[in-house]
Amino acid sequence: MEYNLADLFESVVDVVPDREALVHIDHPGSGAERRLTYRQLDRAANRLAHHLLDSGVRQGDHVGLHLYNGVEYLQTVWACLKIRAVPVNVNYRYVEEELIYLYRDADLVALVFEAEFTARVAAALPHTGTLRHLIRVGDAPEGAPEPGVTPIAFTDAEAAGSAERGFGPRSADDQLIIYTGGTTGMPKGVMWRHEDLFFSGLGGGAPTGEPVKRPEELAERVAAGGEGIVFFPTPPLMHGTSTLTAFIGFNFGQKVVIHRKFAPEEVLRTVAREKVSSISLVGDAMLRPLVDALAGPLRGTDCSALFSVSSSGAVLSETVSAQFRALLPHVTLLNNFGSSESGFNGTATDDSGPAKGFRLRVNDRTAVVDPATHEPVAVGVPGRIAQRGHVPLGYYNDPKKTAETFFQARGERWVLLGDMATVDEQGVLTVLGRGSQCINTGGEKVYPEEVEQALKAHPDIYDALVAGVPDAKWGNRVAAVVQPRRGADPLTLDAVQQHCRARLAGYKIPRSLVLADRIQRSPSGKADYRWAKTVAGGGQPGERAGGAGA
Repeated sequence: MEYNLADLFESVVDVVPDREALVHIDHPGSGAERRLTYRQLDRAANRLAHHLLDSGVRQGDHVGLHLYNGVEYLQTVWACLKIRAVPVNVNYRYVEEELIYLYRDADLVALVFEAEFTARVAAALPHTGTLRHLIRVGDAPEGAPEPGVTPIAFTDAEAAGSAERGFGPRSADDQLIIYTGGTTGMPKGVMWRHEDLFFSGLGGGAPTGEPVKRPEELAERVAAGGEGIVFFPTPPLMHGTSTLTAFIGFNFGQKVVIHRKFAPEEVLRTVAREKVSSISLVGDAMLRPLVDALAGPLRGTDCSALFSVSSSGAVLSETVSAQFRALLPHVTLLNNFGSSESGFNGTATDDSGPAKGFRLRVNDRTAVVDPATHEPVAVGVPGRIAQRGHVPLGYYNDPKKTAETFFQARGERWVLLGDMATVDEQGVLTVLGRGSQCINTGGEKVYPEEVEQALKAHPDIYDALVAGVPDAKWGNRVAAVVQPRRGADPLTLDAVQQHCRARLAGYKIPRSLVLADRIQRSPSGKADYRWAKTVAGGGQPGERAGGAGA
């Protein structure tokens, strides 16, 4: 047995077949739900896997998952991994042109898609050269154009396949591809070997403990342990963090709960009903609505079983974190740092915040290096965060970007992340922000994340993004796009600048302000900086306030 994700999953199934594995609540509040044991989930995946084989999908072929959260999503992932095909996540917010790019870039041969997206799939399909098999979940909307390749219903595909395994041997070198969010550019497919992903993204079977030393040890630990831990990944499964959280739950042989879509009040009701132990989410965009619900209509919700809430993919602000801790002081709040290219890197320190910056205690595989020489930087010198050891193979279909991002140094393979940071004498990193978003204003560097942290500490600001826009005097100026709280007093640039002066150096203070009805983010809560830059630069109508420099 090797460190193959499908082999590892099947080994867990074999020791706890009758334990509840997956609970899917389709439409929160409707009462519609599905519950599967480990045996049932395994057999459901087997049926779809055999259908894919019978349809000509072979080892190494790429299968797209264009789906909302549901049993079908995880069932399809396991089906692909069982036959050594490569599952590929598809952002369900993408429209025709974006889908054409991703379908083609990923060389998809098969696609499992939500019926709601039928028209988009039909529009994109003629522009792809390899996509030849479609499986549709649900009934197509009335009047929607049918794709040129006739889709088979997911229920029919599942019914056609055998529930038994009967698959050939697999390898630790089998792949899974995670497409990045594409919020700062076109999305890229990160190619992971199963073994590397198991150790970098899944903690080697024990994210908070000692990784397993043999593949067989995973099931041995599950057999020796008990049940009762409930994992609840709340972002879309097409966001890598959410799928990896589900994998971690399965590696422990525990229950995983998913909702079709994120609805904060229903999340809390599920926490109480299912006795959820651990929630994963993405930044303030998800935690703040939960805090508002806990402080308002869902005050008093039974969260006694909850012991951890972890965020990754977006930094939690100090203000929202403090509000959450005041409401649920018994729950550990983890402000994690990681990426599609590195898996998990570390967790924010207790003193992380606007005063000291986003400080990160990292694992021993993470360092700050000079992006040109790849040598570790000196204490206090800015560099790029990098990780060694179990790192991806590269970007699919992009050898140039792969060569820029992955390198060999000191006898190991490394990945160079986009985030800038410094390191102190104790090895603690202070994350400055993504280098690609850094604003050069009058020769000074400003990282949007730091300004956003300060803005979100304002009691009348619900959410904020910061971008650089052209300025005749400064080259670029710091511009804030802000979503005010409902019922708050009108925000002015002067008030926002005064608030920031106590928290930021003068050159970091926003010089222009745009008020927006909402901040545009990905479905997982990640920042959309392309949108922010357009809005901040006047590319869309909105309420704007101008003012003198700080």
